[in-house]
Amino acid sequence: MKKGKKRGINRREFLKAGVGTLAMGAAMAGGVGFPRGAKAAKMKDPIKIACMGVHSGPLGNNGEFMRQGALLAVEEINSKGGILGSKIDFSFRDDENKVDVAIKNARYFVNTWGADFLMGIDSSGVALAVGQIMSELNRILIVTHGSTNKYNEDIAYKNKIKQCFRSGIPLYLDGIGGALVANEFPFKKWGGIICDYEYGHTSWKLFKHTLKTLRPDVEFVSESMAKLGTVDFSSHIAKVLAEKPEAIYAVNWGGDLVTLIKQGSVYKLYEKIGLWLGTMGGAMDVLMGLGREYPEGLWGTTRYWFLYPDTPRNRDFVKDYQKRWKLYPSHNSECAYAAVHMIKQAVEKAKTLDIDPVIKAMEGMQLENRPAGPCYIRKEDHQAVYTPPWGQVKQDPKYPMPILTNLKVFPAEKIYRNPPFPPIT
Repeated sequence: MKKGKKRGINRREFLKAGVGTLAMGAAMAGGVGFPRGAKAAKMKDPIKIACMGVHSGPLGNNGEFMRQGALLAVEEINSKGGILGSKIDFSFRDDENKVDVAIKNARYFVNTWGADFLMGIDSSGVALAVGQIMSELNRILIVTHGSTNKYNEDIAYKNKIKQCFRSGIPLYLDGIGGALVANEFPFKKWGGIICDYEYGHTSWKLFKHTLKTLRPDVEFVSESMAKLGTVDFSSHIAKVLAEKPEAIYAVNWGGDLVTLIKQGSVYKLYEKIGLWLGTMGGAMDVLMGLGREYPEGLWGTTRYWFLYPDTPRNRDFVKDYQKRWKLYPSHNSECAYAAVHMIKQAVEKAKTLDIDPVIKAMEGMQLENRPAGPCYIRKEDHQAVYTPPWGQVKQDPKYPMPILTNLKVFPAEKIYRNPPFPPIT
C-alpha cells in the first residue's frame, strides 16, 4: 500500500459538524424530500418522533450520523408544511449501546415526552431488547441500523410484535452478500475475525452456511472472537493466521474495525492472504477514521453507499446532506432519513396517528423516492427490501476519504431470507 498523509477525521471534528438542539420542530427552506401527501382532518400538532443511538465512545459517530440524517428529513418535511399540516418535533438520546439505557430511553420517550414514533438503535442486541417491549409501549419502532435477522424474523414475524419495523438492510448483506462475493474468488481455506456478540455470531454463521452451500469444497480453518471494544487485535490476528487461511472474513464495525484494519497493516496481514472481506468496511465512519491508512484492495460493504445508485435523487440527497452537515452521508444517515419519510408516507396514507391504520399503511408500502434506490416494506416481517453494494477500497484524491469501487450489487432475491425463515444450519 502506498503511504501518504493521513486524511482521517477524528470524532471531535466530526461531532462539531452537528451537535446542537436535539429536541425541536425544525423548519428549513429548500431540500429535496419525498412527495407530499394530501391534507386530511386536523392532526395532532406537533407529531413527536424520538430517536436513539450510540452517541458516545468509539462507536459514537454512528449515532451522530443517525441524528443528522433524521434531522435533515425533519427539516425538509417541516419546511414544506409538515405531515398533513402538523410539524414534527424531534428528540434524540444516546443509548450508550446498552440495553438498560435504551429501554429507559424508550420508556421516557413514550411515557414522559409523549413520543408518537420511535426510531434508531445501532446495536443488534439493543434492537432485540427494545423490540420486546414495543407491544407494551404500543408505538411503532423503526430500527435504522441494528441488523440482526432475529429482529425481523423472530420479533416481527414469528412473535408477531406488529409495532416493529426496520429501514436498514439486515445482516443478510453481510453474511449472504459476503458469501456471494467470496464465491467469485478461488480461495478455499477461510478464517474469521468476528465480533463476539449477536451481529458477529449470526453474520459468520450465515456466511459459512451460504458459502458452503455454494462451494462444498471450502474449509473454515480458523476463527477468533473479539469482544466489542477490543483495542489490541494482535492475538486474534495471530490465532487466525496460524492456520494459514487463504482468505479472511471479518465482522466488525465502527472504531473496532478501524483498529483491526490498522493493526492488520502493522502485522502485514494483507500480504499473507489473498482476500479480505470486512462486513462494514465501507461505512463512512470507518472510511473517515482510516483515511489514507486504509489499504487499497480490501473489500467491504455498507447499508447505503453515497455514490450508489447514480441517480438524480441520490445525488440531490448527497448534495443536501453536504450543504447541511459539511460531510458525506453514511448508511446511518440515509437509513434514518428514510425512516422519517416512512413515517410521513404512512401517516399521510392512513390520515391518522392511530397505530393500527399506520401499521397497515406501512405494510407492503413502496417507499417513495428513497436515496438508496427502489425499496418496499415487506408485509410479513416489516423489513425494508433494497440492495446496497459490496465494493473494493480505493484511494481517490477527489474525496477526503477512500471510496468503494468495483461495486457488486446482488438482486434482493439472492440476498434476503424469506418467510417462514428456515433454520440456519
